[in-house]
Amino acid sequence: MIEDDLRAAFARHEALAPPVGPLRSAIDRRAAARRRRRLRLRAGGAALALLGVLGIGVPQLASERAAGDATVLAEPAGTAPTDALNFLLLGADGSAKDPARMADTILLVHIPADRSRPYLISLPRDLAVPIPGHGTDKLNAAFLHGAGEPRPDLRRGYELTRRVVADLAGVRVHAGAVLTYPVLRRLTDEVRGVEVCLPREVRSSHTKRVFPSGCQRLDGDASLDLLRQRRGLPEGGLDRDRHAQLFAAGLIRQAGEQGLLTNPVRLLTLADIVDTHLMTDDGSMTLVDLLRVLADLKSVDPVGLSLPVGPPDDLGWRLSPDPEHAPAFLAALREDRLAQWAARHPDRVNRIR
Repeated sequence: MIEDDLRAAFARHEALAPPVGPLRSAIDRRAAARRRRRLRLRAGGAALALLGVLGIGVPQLASERAAGDATVLAEPAGTAPTDALNFLLLGADGSAKDPARMADTILLVHIPADRSRPYLISLPRDLAVPIPGHGTDKLNAAFLHGAGEPRPDLRRGYELTRRVVADLAGVRVHAGAVLTYPVLRRLTDEVRGVEVCLPREVRSSHTKRVFPSGCQRLDGDASLDLLRQRRGLPEGGLDRDRHAQLFAAGLIRQAGEQGLLTNPVRLLTLADIVDTHLMTDDGSMTLVDLLRVLADLKSVDPVGLSLPVGPPDDLGWRLSPDPEHAPAFLAALREDRLAQWAARHPDRVNRIR
């Protein structure tokens, strides 16, 4: 009897039950959104870790909401690495919708084993290097060869460039990122501009904008305009590399002054900005391991260096490592002695303030 009553009650109310299809679709959409959020946090966390490597610091996710959204950043970690670490940052001239052709800014970030301070090492885009499967070409062409055409794959472009840089320097590259122009523009505007201090006036060959010598705050568009300039500069691409170091240092200071990585809302905003443009680690350590390393840095003031190179070849564009200074520089990098090398060669330390 009771069973019959229950069946009758369910039958009377069956028409009031919501249809299963839309409900299942809503559940699937929510699950997909959570997966996308997790992927964005992985990518964004890697980017923020790399910014931290440049000196910003380690995020302190205090709020319950941040702790929930950034679970992936709080997963249990093993023993923090104690050896020297190297990170590769590539500035590429494109976006996901308008794929990059080449990586025109190549920056190797070295964190010494004593965790004294980070070293920013510029590698010239016009450096002649052997590229696996493609003979000898300019360093920035490795990204193009790896990414392929007609729809370049940023991840593959990064991977081939990483291999070439690792072979050139003789070091392991533990992690890295590809930062396209749109991403850099949005990051700059997110921190409300970046201050750079230029040693000389720069005139844009693209927009005719004039950047006076001295310190100035640049928004995203102005920053990209400066970072693209090499024509008309005394040392062309080498001067552009120095401007990239000035910009990186300014971005670090601005983000640090704002306490950007201690603010969960801003953290998630940056995660959305960097999204899938990021190439992360080589699998040898977790993101949390990298963040734990940053907490041990004794100074967040980076040292700017450049691979010593000789004059251009007869073609006027290819550069080669300086036979007198480059071997000692690369040996210092491999042996984690950059502090001693910089002390002996103060004239080769780039001004980044």
